[in-house]
Amino acid sequence: MELMKAIKQRRSVRSFTQEPLSRDQLMQLLEAAVWAPSGGNRQTWRFVVASQPDMVRKVKMVSPGMGGTPAAVIIISHDMDLVDRKEGNLRPESIAKMDSAMAAQNILLSAEAMGLGSCVIASFHAQGVSKVLNLPKSWQPHLLVSLGFPAKRPNPPARKFEELIWWEKYDG
Repeated sequence: MELMKAIKQRRSVRSFTQEPLSRDQLMQLLEAAVWAPSGGNRQTWRFVVASQPDMVRKVKMVSPGMGGTPAAVIIISHDMDLVDRKEGNLRPESIAKMDSAMAAQNILLSAEAMGLGSCVIASFHAQGVSKVLNLPKSWQPHLLVSLGFPAKRPNPPARKFEELIWWEKYDG
């Protein structure tokens, strides 16, 4: 799929069919995530995939922002010990969150190109997710991406370029 088409078609899908995702499909999404930019190319993200129905259900129980029943969830975390060692005094928490967002965007666009539905989720209980997934103490979950075959796709909202873009300086 052409990139601008994927960007314009991508929607936050919260209604999924029961069809599972294959390991190959999930690996394609993870490959896209790993190729995302990261601050200083530090690559401190850690990805955990919940694809068994029981694990997806457990993650959903501590994630009030998750709609529907996805086939899989990719949890984007960072090893904060590694972040601290690599970032020093460069606002490690905010850089890690930006890196998470860039990895999530790669997953979202790749899912769209594959005909999958996806939704990025920031409304979840981080300690609950950590406990459910048995994450190491230093790993901090930042975002979840729910995935599956869309049961329905929302219509795109209007975009108001004239209210969002200025050239050279703000002249409002």
